[in-house]
Amino acid sequence: MRAFLTMIFLTLALPVMAQEASSPTGAEQIDRSATGGAQTLEDILARQRGEVVAPKTGDAASAAQELSGQLGVLGGSSDPELWRAMRYGTTDVSVSAGGDVAKVLIQDGGMAWYEFRKGPLATYGGYLLLGTIAALILFYVLRGRIPLDYDRTGRTVTRFKFAERMAHWVMAGSFVLLGFTGLFVKYGRDFIAPYLGKDFNSTLLIGSKFIHNNVAWAFMISLVVVFFMWVWHNIPNRTDIKWFAQAGGIVGSNHPPAKKFNGGQKIIFWSCILLGGSISMSGLSLLFPFELPLFAKTFGVLNDLGIPGVLGMAELPTTLAPQEEMQLAQAWHAIVSFVLMAIIIAHIYIGSIGMEGAYDAMGSGEVDEAWARQHHSIWLEEIKGEDSTAPKNATPAE
Repeated sequence: MRAFLTMIFLTLALPVMAQEASSPTGAEQIDRSATGGAQTLEDILARQRGEVVAPKTGDAASAAQELSGQLGVLGGSSDPELWRAMRYGTTDVSVSAGGDVAKVLIQDGGMAWYEFRKGPLATYGGYLLLGTIAALILFYVLRGRIPLDYDRTGRTVTRFKFAERMAHWVMAGSFVLLGFTGLFVKYGRDFIAPYLGKDFNSTLLIGSKFIHNNVAWAFMISLVVVFFMWVWHNIPNRTDIKWFAQAGGIVGSNHPPAKKFNGGQKIIFWSCILLGGSISMSGLSLLFPFELPLFAKTFGVLNDLGIPGVLGMAELPTTLAPQEEMQLAQAWHAIVSFVLMAIIIAHIYIGSIGMEGAYDAMGSGEVDEAWARQHHSIWLEEIKGEDSTAPKNATPAE
């Protein structure tokens, strides 16, 4: 704390030694009764213009003698060695509270993180989301909504039970809230404050931070529940090869057979589990930066595996300050979030306007047999135990 106060006073204090050389003893006193003797804005502006400003304690000489013992002022100029030591963390700093992290007065890596966050991250992350939306609009214009090839039978089968739908909607709803609040925090200064005002933006971001930090728990819990509910249905198998070969029915005239989850849905599932899990881990590290540092240990494992060398890189650092851990966690958190948001946007499109009857699966949980036969024929046969109700030209299961 003493070093921190030194930095502040060196910046704001009267350059008394310089004035001693240029100011006569007994310089004209300034009335500072309105401020209780403290310096005024006029003092600071006058000093910046190079004018002589008398200190509140008397003449410049006595002030210099008084302050030099306390702060070690050097004629109004900063000691470059002191600032350099602060920048690279080599100063002998003692603090009364806060531990080692409080001893870091200037964290040089913060600028690199700031430039990445406002530059490549904001630019390419925005392009990814807008590009995904544009591609889906173009696909809808060219392909249209995927219709049912057969007339509805009026008979339904249970696609997802209540517990499955509840877990899905908790995960989906929490992720949407996390996505929007994260985007508000990222782009609020650039796209909200200039048009709706800084006060509105400030209120929005305070609320967004509160929502983001608390709704995150619902997302993480539902992610675990969904994993254990559906993991056995999302293990890749040979039917997925045919599904991908026909691009889920886009290529060719028939819809490829599928079990409860087709190849595309399995990609969505594992994207949510793996990317969502990574986002959750980095988010926990941000919530508890001193208890859950991730990257130093991760870098150590990568170094042991020789991965940096394979990529032609030097070994990754395994000793990181808490600030560096938080900067890396925030950057990774944002990068993976942008990727998962793009994937989920495509998922929302297919589950809503992109495919006829798809929303029913997560809406009421009941789907028409014609829809099930067209998109999940193997699954339908498994739950019905027969194939006698198949439409005339349905794709065979085998």
